[in-house]
Amino acid sequence: MSIFLKANWENIIMVNYEIDPEILFPYLPQGVELDLYEGKAYVSLVGFMFKDTKLFNITIPRLGTFEEINLRFYVKRKEEGVTKRGVVFVNETIPYKIVAWMANTLYKEHYTVVPTKHSISKDDVNQKIQFDWQLNKKWNSIYVENRLPSQPMQQDTLEKFIYEHYYGYTKVSNGKTEEYRLHHPSWEIHEVVDYKVDCDFKAMYGESFSVLNDTKPSAVFIAKGSSVAIEWKRTKLDFENA
Repeated sequence: MSIFLKANWENIIMVNYEIDPEILFPYLPQGVELDLYEGKAYVSLVGFMFKDTKLFNITIPRLGTFEEINLRFYVKRKEEGVTKRGVVFVNETIPYKIVAWMANTLYKEHYTVVPTKHSISKDDVNQKIQFDWQLNKKWNSIYVENRLPSQPMQQDTLEKFIYEHYYGYTKVSNGKTEEYRLHHPSWEIHEVVDYKVDCDFKAMYGESFSVLNDTKPSAVFIAKGSSVAIEWKRTKLDFENA
């Protein structure tokens, strides 16, 4: 198994919205279907820290630690009786052009580049984290206050569903999809006691997601995180010549 990327992902905030599946269908890669939780489709606005990033086990000088903000939804693919549960990214935002270029070129992802920043403070009981990103001279943000320490996720919960998808699917074209796998342990989560979201979804992600500007999150989670590895190998699914 050849590993393309290794990094530590820390303080992974998931702001989760129930959404009309019809909104997601144009972004759905061929060969996968929506993965629903109790019959409902979800999208997640995600903020987290990328730290100590390595490509092919080589450290990225000065650019290996940064904030990432993304919007993702949940899919599954059945292969030989096995269900692979994964995510599709509508968009991923980071602050460094060279890192985004490499991800878009090598992995055909959908990275964009904007200024980002974060703040974190904690004591023995509470932790406060905020991720900020700038678009069109406006700063957007996700803020969470949570309890310490973290606890294991419980089975058959929405947080377990949201966090535990171990495949990624990229829509290369209408008939071509690429599948890749990531590895990390089951994350521990913190109890969220307060949150605030200030995001212009229309400006960030297009008219299709403008409905989220007036939608209250169904749930907000934060995971402690861990080291993560993403495989270099990609399964190419070609339905144009099927």
